[in-house]
Amino acid sequence: MERRQLGRTDLEVSRFTLGCGSFGGIGSAPELFGHGENEEDAFRIMDAARALDVTMFDTADAYGGGRSETAIGKWIASRQHRPQITTKTFAPMEAGEDHGLARARITRQLESSLDRLGVERVDLYLAHAFDPDVSLEETIGTFEGLIELGLVRAWGVSNFDADQLRSVLEISRPAVVQNSYSVLDRDDEAAVIPLCTEFDIAFIPFSPLAGGWLTGKYKRGEPPPAGSRMALRPGPYEELRTDATFAALDRFAEAAAERGFDMATLALAWLLSRPFVTSVIVGPRSPQQLEPAIAALDVRLSPDEADELAALFD
Repeated sequence: MERRQLGRTDLEVSRFTLGCGSFGGIGSAPELFGHGENEEDAFRIMDAARALDVTMFDTADAYGGGRSETAIGKWIASRQHRPQITTKTFAPMEAGEDHGLARARITRQLESSLDRLGVERVDLYLAHAFDPDVSLEETIGTFEGLIELGLVRAWGVSNFDADQLRSVLEISRPAVVQNSYSVLDRDDEAAVIPLCTEFDIAFIPFSPLAGGWLTGKYKRGEPPPAGSRMALRPGPYEELRTDATFAALDRFAEAAAERGFDMATLALAWLLSRPFVTSVIVGPRSPQQLEPAIAALDVRLSPDEADELAALFD
């Protein structure tokens, strides 16, 4: 699989990153800890990603309340294979526990992440959200101190808007911004992505299929499929449930069919065509769900084609 340099770092990463947020839970939602993929299923997904030469696995301390990192650590030990690892911190590990980006908490959380992962350092360590209660100087200083200690190779931010990113840039430059972005969710094009381009910051989108909306699985007037994101954790995507969205998705489905693709393949290929996208996080629930990513690697969209596809959602 093709690789790209990660911003100003010496890291090279594959065009797809394996999202491990469903291992032992559904993201950082405490009410869903223990759901998602069990370790056996997670191992099958990681084996499939390795076979495709996916170099980076993306997780967070709070994914599954630590279960995601634990599964990755056991897989690394059993396979004797060390992928690049991104992990993140901010959310509580259990309902009612502490959260945030204070120095003492970051260092404590990284130590626990390293223990669960069974590694001596992580390649990327991200602030999983903006913390209004802690100064950025404290947070950034802690991240940079961890790099000096050799526990982290690079740091970045996730779920930061443009104003928050500008505040970070007044102090230092993160290596990575990891935000939601897809052909259906292009808010970051207004300011976040231009900032990343200007300051040579890698941009790595998550939710490339907009919580499953870009697969065509959600139908007008029908309940979402059991186990889908809209069935389990619809909040972030509830605003998409409109006639305008369904009409745009119909047009996108037609565009995919005309090219001989399914919707997911075209949506992922669209992201790969964006010159500012370093790697795309995909979070398959089974090895078979990696197939659209494999197919997308062979699709070449011209800038005009990509713009025409984006315009379907305007």
